[in-house]
Amino acid sequence: MDKTVLRIVLAVVVAVLVLALTSMGHTLRYAVGLLVGLPSFVLIIVGRIQLGKSFAVLPEARALVTTGLYSRIQHPLYVFLDLFLAALIVVLNWPILLLPWGLLVVVHLLQMRREEKVLAAAFGADYETYTSQTWF
Repeated sequence: MDKTVLRIVLAVVVAVLVLALTSMGHTLRYAVGLLVGLPSFVLIIVGRIQLGKSFAVLPEARALVTTGLYSRIQHPLYVFLDLFLAALIVVLNWPILLLPWGLLVVVHLLQMRREEKVLAAAFGADYETYTSQTWF
């Protein structure tokens, strides 16, 4: 399955779960929020540290980071930011924020595609090998 399709399917699944969780009691919402939100927040920080000097706001090929979180997930900053925000929506019980969250996920998917093109052009076969070894 194409990784973009997988990313879209996972985002839809998360959105449905968030919507379902916002209709449940506050204790369950807080528990899920903590179990998903706190680790996601920590992993955003870890991913940013592991990216080091390769971090850029606009797509740029400074280095191909393939260790740590990046050894399994191509875009951990986007993944964990989106999960953190989904958990926040659950905790705050604001399902109305699912629409802007969904739009942000689309923006992230487009940004991922741009970054992947830049990295593929810069690192060629090494990048192809890397992507074949990551989950999504």
